[in-house]
Amino acid sequence: MSEIAIGAICLACSLVLIQTGMNIGVALMLLSFVGVWAIKGLVIAGKLLASSVATSIASDAYAVIPLFVLMGLFVSATKIGRDTFDVAALLLRRLRGGLGIATVAANAVFAACTGTTIASASVFTKVAVPEMIRHGHTPQFSVGVVAGSSVLGMLIPPSILMIIFGVIANVSIADLFTSGILPGILLAVAFCITILLLSHFRQGFVANDPKALSGEYAGPLEGASAWIVAAKFLPIVILVGTVLGGIYGGFFTPTEAGGAGALAAFLIALARRELTLKIFWAVALETGRVTAAICFLLMAAALYSQMLTLSGLPYAAGQWLQNAELGFIPVLLGYLIVVILLGCFLDSVSIMLIVLPFVIPVFDSFGVNLVWLGLITIIAIEIGLLTPPLGIAIFVVKANLEDQRISAWDIFKGTTPMTLTMVMVLILCVLFPKLVLVLVGQNWSWW
Repeated sequence: MSEIAIGAICLACSLVLIQTGMNIGVALMLLSFVGVWAIKGLVIAGKLLASSVATSIASDAYAVIPLFVLMGLFVSATKIGRDTFDVAALLLRRLRGGLGIATVAANAVFAACTGTTIASASVFTKVAVPEMIRHGHTPQFSVGVVAGSSVLGMLIPPSILMIIFGVIANVSIADLFTSGILPGILLAVAFCITILLLSHFRQGFVANDPKALSGEYAGPLEGASAWIVAAKFLPIVILVGTVLGGIYGGFFTPTEAGGAGALAAFLIALARRELTLKIFWAVALETGRVTAAICFLLMAAALYSQMLTLSGLPYAAGQWLQNAELGFIPVLLGYLIVVILLGCFLDSVSIMLIVLPFVIPVFDSFGVNLVWLGLITIIAIEIGLLTPPLGIAIFVVKANLEDQRISAWDIFKGTTPMTLTMVMVLILCVLFPKLVLVLVGQNWSWW
């Protein structure tokens, strides 16, 4: 059997094993070891396995992972998310569909502190969905807005997916963070415009009660003084200012910003008297679990990448594409379609770990800007989080719903407008790379 055939079989088997429920890292590590064994022998396979464990994450840059995870868990453990939603709902209550727009706005701000879709979906399912339903919005619309806007957690920095992409593709994490700001804001604004249009032209989809669209909302902060409202919003402002202001102001590296953000989140939780010893211990344990899981995945990805390189599969694919003279546009379209389809069955991290070591050499041959590739990859993956049959964000919302009468299919239908909005933003970012690269100071285009 040829080396290329071995690499192709390992690639196909990784998809099958992960789909059967095997841990992603275990599947990649096992198949990579077996693949290298078949190509170079047992001794080389053992040495590469030891090397991936010893050196793949032996850098201070990887400290950014536990620090941002810790910050996100401190934020999730407090009521900062609820306060952010209450303030946004108060300020936007006069708009048609104001509660939906408030959910998007709060999710966008919350995303700048947590970095994960799951955290945003978990918090706002419990906070926003009951309020929206109580004020006459349909269950489908309520859960659709929450699930759809939760994907902002991976696009607006800091983002765990950006960190993983930066590690795999050897791209500056700071550049990825910076490049995500404008597309993240664009997507949030697009979500708000979608909600406004639905509130005017598809009122039956948005609300059961016409009063829900009249701007009459009496939330917890109704009638509160400006000082109380400001005090509710101040913690999230401090966190966002510490992390993003520190990075883009040149005061912190991403790793240092993670440490500063984690410290700020800890002090805020203490000041609000919401951090008990039990919660602190739970946060510390969960940080350890998540960090260990991510680091193991990165070790597996390093060995997997080495196996593919030894097999010659990425080089052979690149040569085939050049000989076929398909050109850059068909390759890019095919890649994005595959990523979105994989999102229907696999989680975002699995897609990155499986696909990126294979496709990055191919895109390198076209001279593609990898920062731009990273951002459009993340958007495409996030679209997959909202599509059946898997749709991770959908099932996170379902698991946190207090109203069990709302089915997963109801959530899928509710997110359809948000999914289409994401597709439009993806098209804009593909057609106009400057939207992604302008803040990074890079000038590149595939046109």
